Amino acid sequence: MSAPDRPLWETFNHSVRGVNKQLNQDWCAAEGSGSEGDPLILSVADGHGSAMHARSNIGARCAVDLFTVQARTFAGLARAEGPDGAHSLSWLMNYARNELPRQLVAAWQEKVLAHWDRYPETVNPAAEPPRKGQKLLLYGATLVGAVLTPRMFAAWQLGDGELTVIDADGAITLPLAPVEADLGDETESLCSRQAWKMVRVHWAPVVAPDRAPRMIALSTDGLSKSFASDEGFAQFMTGFDQRLTKDGRTDGVRGALPGWLAEAARYSGDDTTLVAARRPGPIAADDGAAADERRSDA
Repeated sequence: MSAPDRPLWETFNHSVRGVNKQLNQDWCAAEGSGSEGDPLILSVADGHGSAMHARSNIGARCAVDLFTVQARTFAGLARAEGPDGAHSLSWLMNYARNELPRQLVAAWQEKVLAHWDRYPETVNPAAEPPRKGQKLLLYGATLVGAVLTPRMFAAWQLGDGELTVIDADGAITLPLAPVEADLGDETESLCSRQAWKMVRVHWAPVVAPDRAPRMIALSTDGLSKSFASDEGFAQFMTGFDQRLTKDGRTDGVRGALPGWLAEAARYSGDDTTLVAARRPGPIAADDGAAADERRSDA
């Protein structure tokens, strides 16, 4: 592929059902090239999967579908001109931090409640019908989403999972990691009361094309939990990036990704999903991939 024909961003996504699980509760999507008219949009959702959240696979899919719609709207606002000219970065930042989370949660609640109305559970006619909060609980899911245009990079997270960013110099960060880890299986969720207030937001204007991140990855916690430490997860992500840099091609990584995630699902026992995007660049010298040695707690 000649340089002018190369896409601005190349995307990867795959999901693996957890060991001994009947249904994969994760859902993901990736679209766009990262241009002004074709924004890069990535998202991954993780349904809670317990008996209390019996429809969470549907809740996860609704979350991804609705985030994609909201992200397209947001990217359109980033390039549209208002009555006083183009929207400023401060206006866009305020929208990202306040309006989008509120609209997304409201749309998700409306969508899953409409699903309940179409497909209600068979209940005892004499029993009191479930309240709104009980219905939402059935569909509970977490969400990580990101959108990138030539002007800005923004990401949102509600609940567990990881947003991993590797910058132009190869430094790795997890900008939406919570200050304190969730205890046990408790996590913030789209079904939580006032969930929009719990959404964590990453906002990063793109000051120059060559200073945009070189890789963005979104993953469910089935991947990070497969490692004995945070350092192991970071090494995996760094190695993923370095493999792409070294090879200069995506075929090998695409072919290997299902196996990598299947191994992770075997260790974590959970559904495991990764969505990633990387800016194509020149083939780098062989600097060696990061070690990907997984240690068992056993």
